[in-house]
Amino acid sequence: MMRKFFFVAFCALTSFTAPAVAGGLMTNTNYHIAFDRMMARGATFDIDAAYSNPAGLAWGHEGFQLSLNFQKPWQNRDITTTIPNYLAYPGVYDGYNGFNNKKFEGVASAPIVPALFASYKKDRWALSTMIGIVGSGGFVEYDEGVPMFNALVMGSIFKQTLTAKKMNPEAPIAIVTPDMYTIDSKVEGKQYIYGGQLNFTYQITDWFAAAVGLRVNYYDGYSRVNLKATTLPALGGQTLTDMKLDCTQRGWGVAPIISFDYHQDRFTVAARYEFRTKIETTNDTKELPEGLGDLAAPYADGAKTRYDMPALLVIAGRYDFSPSLRATLEYHYFDDTHAKMAGDRQKTLEHGTNEFLAGIEWDINDKFTVSCGGQRTDYGLSDDYQQNTSFACDSYSVGLGGAWNITDKLRLNAGYFCTIYSDYTRKYTAEQGGYQGTGYPGQDVYSRTNHVIGLGIDYKF
Repeated sequence: MMRKFFFVAFCALTSFTAPAVAGGLMTNTNYHIAFDRMMARGATFDIDAAYSNPAGLAWGHEGFQLSLNFQKPWQNRDITTTIPNYLAYPGVYDGYNGFNNKKFEGVASAPIVPALFASYKKDRWALSTMIGIVGSGGFVEYDEGVPMFNALVMGSIFKQTLTAKKMNPEAPIAIVTPDMYTIDSKVEGKQYIYGGQLNFTYQITDWFAAAVGLRVNYYDGYSRVNLKATTLPALGGQTLTDMKLDCTQRGWGVAPIISFDYHQDRFTVAARYEFRTKIETTNDTKELPEGLGDLAAPYADGAKTRYDMPALLVIAGRYDFSPSLRATLEYHYFDDTHAKMAGDRQKTLEHGTNEFLAGIEWDINDKFTVSCGGQRTDYGLSDDYQQNTSFACDSYSVGLGGAWNITDKLRLNAGYFCTIYSDYTRKYTAEQGGYQGTGYPGQDVYSRTNHVIGLGIDYKF
């Protein structure tokens, strides 16, 4: 029974989500630094249109252009848990009555994230490509384990020994509480989706263009868990549990992309649709908890799991107030409820992700450009979707920065954006049993912060 209870936590750990720096639950949308400094790029004609508006390249630079971008994100992922005192960690345990609030601070980061853009335009047609990390992207490491998993272990140990004592009050059975043992726990997770995109653009009329494209996406992720609970030396140093998991998952999929652009005088309307990417990963498992039978089957070597990227609809409108001042409004819809996830988590979402973006850009002179923008992200979150190892929060993002035309051919972009998240509170009633599985109520409050800085170089041949 205890093994089954522990394995519930291991199941959750294999669905680690690393920090997506902008975009939907499984999709990134910031690749070029122009996004960092303006946000709304769905109607651009610049080189970043190779991702955000391929059809718009019909009005872009005649000839060849290249762009190389580097971004550095930082993100905090904190969980404040309200738990019964018997689940407190050693040193703060003070009896069975009352509750205890504990904040678990997590830091999720990625190394320098690169992205490459290239395009070639001649007369009415253009070819373009983009290569980058199109989904998630980063590492998560907990040197003291994951809060949910540690709490499950402590709650299970307490419940098992308490039940045994109630069933046989006269027997010399000790109720094991956290002050009687130590937990040595470490958890690591990684999730990257790499993508390479190729587009063909054609200007059908003087004011209308269309593009078709294809993106190949490759998923690479892993979950590694080591947990050992041992009674204190004075109590015999007995091992209560010693479980390990090392599971790597890889898979790939392809998404067709279509886009349209209407451009006349000062007004531009653009639309882009990315079809759902079916990604089925295969496990490469080196370590798996023993004695679990069929419960371990989804994480066995060779088992398959779905991590689809959802279909995405983008609609953007741009107005040029003058040759040097332009503004864009934009809308994104991620069809998350029809993109299969591990454990069918997509079925717990209330709706797909809605994003609203706005940005403005001003050329001060021939050398310098400044811009700023904002984004509102509304996920269809529910209590059943949220997990300690993979949670999301609705957010607002703001970005600013500028560009320096060093020469007529060479441009330097610099940008910064931060994301302000709304805390998500997930409550557990006594009837539901709480995630500790002991019958006590509790709650988790999920909170996040996110910062990204970036530099990029555009070059026109």
